[in-house]
Amino acid sequence: MHIKEEESGYYMEKIRKNGPLISVHHPKLAMVSMLLGAFVGMFSETSLKIALPTLMQALQVNTGTIQWLVTGYMLVIGIVLPLSSLINRWFTTRQVIIFALSDFIIGAAISALGSSFAVVLVGRMIQGIGTGLILPLMFAVVMQIFPPQKIGAVMGMCALVIMFAPAVGPTLTGLILGKLSWNWIFWLFIPFLAIALLFAIASLENVGNVTRPHVDGLSIVESAIGCSGLVIGASLSSRFGWLSVPVITALATGVVVLAFYAHRQLHLAEPILNLRIFKHRAFTIGTGLVMLDFGIILSSMYLLPMYIQNGLLLPVAMAGMIMLPGGVVNAITSAVAGRLYDNVGAKRPALVGVVLALVGVLMLLTTSTRTTVAFVIAAHIILMIGCPLFMAPSQTSALNALPGILSNDGSTILNTMQQVVGAVATAVATSLLELGRRGTAGTAAARFTTGAHYGFYFTLILAIIAFVFVLMIREPENQK
Repeated sequence: MHIKEEESGYYMEKIRKNGPLISVHHPKLAMVSMLLGAFVGMFSETSLKIALPTLMQALQVNTGTIQWLVTGYMLVIGIVLPLSSLINRWFTTRQVIIFALSDFIIGAAISALGSSFAVVLVGRMIQGIGTGLILPLMFAVVMQIFPPQKIGAVMGMCALVIMFAPAVGPTLTGLILGKLSWNWIFWLFIPFLAIALLFAIASLENVGNVTRPHVDGLSIVESAIGCSGLVIGASLSSRFGWLSVPVITALATGVVVLAFYAHRQLHLAEPILNLRIFKHRAFTIGTGLVMLDFGIILSSMYLLPMYIQNGLLLPVAMAGMIMLPGGVVNAITSAVAGRLYDNVGAKRPALVGVVLALVGVLMLLTTSTRTTVAFVIAAHIILMIGCPLFMAPSQTSALNALPGILSNDGSTILNTMQQVVGAVATAVATSLLELGRRGTAGTAAARFTTGAHYGFYFTLILAIIAFVFVLMIREPENQK
């Protein structure tokens, strides 16, 4: 049978019938510290959004400024992620994970103790370093220590653990804010991180070889400036407008510098990030879908708590409870979606998922200040079934399209683009929220609802683009 170039990585992995690329004594135990770290990273990324209205009042800042607690965190992740592949070749798995978890604990403590926006933001950005190191390493390790026939199920379990964070995050945050101060949100991270650190010290084994390759300083600078330009430009749009000089300058700088970065990586003998893997069609499409899915989730999860609290005028604890059913469904669907890939491939679950996501977003676009809580819950549940249905299979399909030796680069690229797009999507949603709110007459609740609709239109566009990407998926012969 003729094998297409884009499918070659998939078949190379499937040839490994006898076991994983790298053997460790306890593969499941080896994943515990990374899973807990990734859980806290996603918990931190999603739980804080429901607290933003409270933090605006406590720290005395506006909507455009407070979003930096989300986008600043994701910006640092986006800067660190491209370097993670290089870092993993300079230091052992144990060293990287132990450092990342310790770093996150320090950042959480700084934010918890902070009394000003600047201090809280610094703590958040330190936390971003830890998450940026853990996420790509976790997925790369999965691809190497588990046999190919189990990768889909394991990736689904990883998705279950990670997506459990958005499931419980808003609810826990709402309960904390109902009884305690906002500082306790950050204190809550530390026990989970401490347990993860103990597991890392006690049972984490090294995966891969420390080769200490040449470090190209210019590539590091270009990556940091390029990613920062995109995120900063999008974030400033809510304050200055998309056509303002600061926004255009930042966005243009980001695009130009990233173009130089990409050109340099393609021509270096030992690139920091191996961009040549985009020649694998399945990887490119899968990565695109993961990016779009992350943009849909983060933009909607930013807008929905804002709408519930400021449009429906419900308290923060109630907002957390409203978002709990959708979050639980998201976590469960993530686990199921991973197993679906093993049985039916990526295209069918992804197609069902993106259609459901479209339905959920369209329902949110019909909301008003008088919409029932039941309707909002239903829309959120449908959206949270759809997103993981095309997230988990797409991610597994992307990484499984690569030979095992490239899994680290693939995971790094996938997670980098995911975080940068997520940060930009959150910033765009914030800008559109402010645009709609300022340009509408009526009560404050009505204006906020209109602003949320402006943001949801952006989410809808992302879902439509995702639908087009799903139609481009080509399944290997044994999964048709």
